[in-house]
Amino acid sequence: MAQQSDRIELASLYHSLWPESSVEEHSRQLATILAGKTPLPLINLAAETATGRLVGFLEVGLRSHADGCDPSRPVGFIEGWYVAPEYRRQGIGQQLLAAAEAWARDQGCSEMASDTQLDNHISQTVHQAFGYEVVDRCVHFRKPL
Repeated sequence: MAQQSDRIELASLYHSLWPESSVEEHSRQLATILAGKTPLPLINLAAETATGRLVGFLEVGLRSHADGCDPSRPVGFIEGWYVAPEYRRQGIGQQLLAAAEAWARDQGCSEMASDTQLDNHISQTVHQAFGYEVVDRCVHFRKPL
């Protein structure tokens, strides 16, 4: 599990997955998450090399519901999952996912859910390779008032 000491390096990985926010913004968000000060349980699992360099993460939490899941129980939810490109296809993502699923089971979950962008075909392929099934496709809208 990631620690506060991982925050800066983890923020850089976050930025690789979510570039619309700065590393500094991610670092501030991570300070809260890593301190355990979130409304629902949320953790970051980190993968590191033998030298201690972080090369991937999986942020997993609990949600009260998720599309296609039993609405009467909390659901483990993959909030973010990233492995640096040069470390992919080495089983790192699979190990992170297995640890996240074990954590969710320990929280009493019987289902795990996730989502990705419609154009993120790599993520869709990886999810399906690990047994996740598509339950819905949707386009979200907003309008400032």
